[in-house]
Amino acid sequence: MRAIRLGLRANWRQFALLVAINAFVGGVVGVERSTLAPLAGHDFHLASRAAILSFLISFGLVKAASNLVAGRLADRLGRRTILLVGWAAALPVPVLIIFAPSWGWVVFANVLLGVNQGLAWSTTVNMKIDLVGPRRRGLALGLNEASGYLAVSAAAAAAGFLAASYGIRPIPYLLAEVLAAGGLLLSLLTRETAGHVELESAGAAPTELVGKLVLNVSFRDRTMSSACQAGMVNNLNDGMAWALLPLFFAAHGLGLREIGLLAGAYPAVWGAGQLGTGWISDHLGRKRLIVAGMLIQSLAIAGLVVLPGMAWWIVESVLLGVGTALVYPTLLAVIGDAARTPDRATSVGIYRLWRDAGYAVGAIVAGVIADVAGFSAAIVTVAALTGASGVLVAVRMRETMVPESGRGTRSR
Repeated sequence: MRAIRLGLRANWRQFALLVAINAFVGGVVGVERSTLAPLAGHDFHLASRAAILSFLISFGLVKAASNLVAGRLADRLGRRTILLVGWAAALPVPVLIIFAPSWGWVVFANVLLGVNQGLAWSTTVNMKIDLVGPRRRGLALGLNEASGYLAVSAAAAAAGFLAASYGIRPIPYLLAEVLAAGGLLLSLLTRETAGHVELESAGAAPTELVGKLVLNVSFRDRTMSSACQAGMVNNLNDGMAWALLPLFFAAHGLGLREIGLLAGAYPAVWGAGQLGTGWISDHLGRKRLIVAGMLIQSLAIAGLVVLPGMAWWIVESVLLGVGTALVYPTLLAVIGDAARTPDRATSVGIYRLWRDAGYAVGAIVAGVIADVAGFSAAIVTVAALTGASGVLVAVRMRETMVPESGRGTRSR
């Protein structure tokens, strides 16, 4: 029997496999980022922005709940089982969208997509945290999120070009089906990582009740609760970018190819940037990266309205990606730092519940404001909320990246 050891070098094969699996997770959702909002108007003739964004509400709520379930069940049943269940949920999604006779089918498909993204992505996060131990947590999460969002970018761009060349259905969604099948097959090769958790948590107190954990992570712990609100606002603006910006760009005369390029540019920079930002947070600390990232996102989002035009939109998409890269793996690392090891998977799940609920909140806020006051008002509102979130982190969050000698303590 192979001895269990913590560390990236000791577990690099399993770690690399999980990086590849998360790329498939990102690829499946990436197909939708450049095609689903245009599909609503093109095939189903929906005019209300709030109605179009209903797919994102279903996706965000279900993914948020699935994150919590994934964390708790991963602690109880094991990581690998939850990963396989998540991939099984993805397989029907492209088929439902291809054959959908009404928008309700698309909304239901995104319920299943939310299950897939919540279970599969959360589980790859937890398994990587398990493998590397505390010393390289930021680097591990940077690699995880980079693989996922680079795949989101590539799939969004590819789907946009396929849709422009062959139609929105079925060709782009056949790509999504291939990615879902590939992710499931790769996941069959993974090994359980619960033993790594037991090794790291030797001597720790038993797992806390989930209700107590929810209150602590969400509200009582000033550091983890600050991360939760920042994560929610981050995905609020990402939901706006996913569902509203394609409509905003189309209203300014851009075609599917140009929309696909812009939909891919933002997550491409976001994904590639995380290769460095996670590692940087291991050395410089978490808090300053999060504050800077939220403020850069706010400026980039406001710039979409203030400085319009294809050239400026590319620049602003790049800046939005830079800001998100600074924030995304770093917030996860904060939770990994601050949570007790026996409760870590559940604590990550609680954080991801709040974070991905931001998709639903963003869809409601952006959709309603866009219907009432127009695209520009919705975008500026989201920019203001993002800036306010960064200020709140600066005031309330405590730094969690402590020196080696003090790593046994936790920020509260």
